[in-house]
Amino acid sequence: MKILPYQPDQSGMAYSVGTTLDRFIKLKQSDFPFASGELSQLLRDIALAAKIVNRETNRAGLANIGGAFGQTNVQGEEQQKLDVIANIRFMRALSKGGEVCAIVSEEEDAVIDLQNNSGKYVVAIDPLDGSSNIDVNISIGTIFSIYRRKTPIGSPIQEEDVMQPGTEQVAAGYVLYGSSTMLVYTTGFGVNGFTYEASLGEFFLSHPNIEAPKNGKIYSINEGLEKSWTDGIKDYIGFCKSEQLSARYIGSLVADFHRNLLKGGIYLYPGTQSNPNGKLRLLYEANALAFIAEQAGAKATDGNQRILEIQPTSLHQRTPLYIGSDKMVDEALRRIARHKQIIPTINL
Repeated sequence: MKILPYQPDQSGMAYSVGTTLDRFIKLKQSDFPFASGELSQLLRDIALAAKIVNRETNRAGLANIGGAFGQTNVQGEEQQKLDVIANIRFMRALSKGGEVCAIVSEEEDAVIDLQNNSGKYVVAIDPLDGSSNIDVNISIGTIFSIYRRKTPIGSPIQEEDVMQPGTEQVAAGYVLYGSSTMLVYTTGFGVNGFTYEASLGEFFLSHPNIEAPKNGKIYSINEGLEKSWTDGIKDYIGFCKSEQLSARYIGSLVADFHRNLLKGGIYLYPGTQSNPNGKLRLLYEANALAFIAEQAGAKATDGNQRILEIQPTSLHQRTPLYIGSDKMVDEALRRIARHKQIIPTINL
């Protein structure tokens, strides 16, 4: 019997599909000796739910699950059918995994206590960001933050387990459902992106060690709200236009952030007359993206302080957000500081 050693293909007839998310998580598990595998499993649970939401999103037009659900969430926003579906999918995945004791969701009025007192983690999640864009086939996403509980394992969850500043996150990420579906996450050791290969049912490492450009040529802001901007924001946007930067605003936070993270840019959602504290939620939107931004070498602030250092005082607390390339955020803050930050009164 003749035995030949394996020789990797050199002909170009085959190619490596790369590292799967599951394998990558296992390789990085040693970064968390305290976790005993629970955090790794939790990330897998989130990835599984993302695959299911990806499937539902792709068939929304055929399955009649686009459009409004007919109810509003705690934010006063009209829920879309896929909002509800995504919330259910992530709730099921996180509750069945066994690692989570409580969930904060944009779609739920209160903290969801999973009655799993042995769970070590609290997850804050926006199950489907940008869902108003579903019906027009524009990219949408999921945003999540993971915290270690503060109270002893085995005891009921308390407010201190949930109301933690972003500096306490052990992991955060987002899923972008677009021309391709990507999962991007950090555990505090850099940022890595994985692209979903539907035919194999796997996320593969496609964007290792993401580093945000220090400067960029893109600014993202809803210019329809210009009359409600402070003089500082008007000053900065005027500067962007004078420098002939490109205005790019999709209206899906994940999509806008993802583009700027890779290409260099800044995303701004300041306070306005109708929303003086901004519109984005601290616990399950701003904190997660700020953690990712900082791990990629970018910055995130509310205009006065680092996003990750804000102590939350309410579950669905809102915050202004200026996030993106280092030099662009610095320039925005410099111009905002020039002006007295008072939201102008508009006579309609």
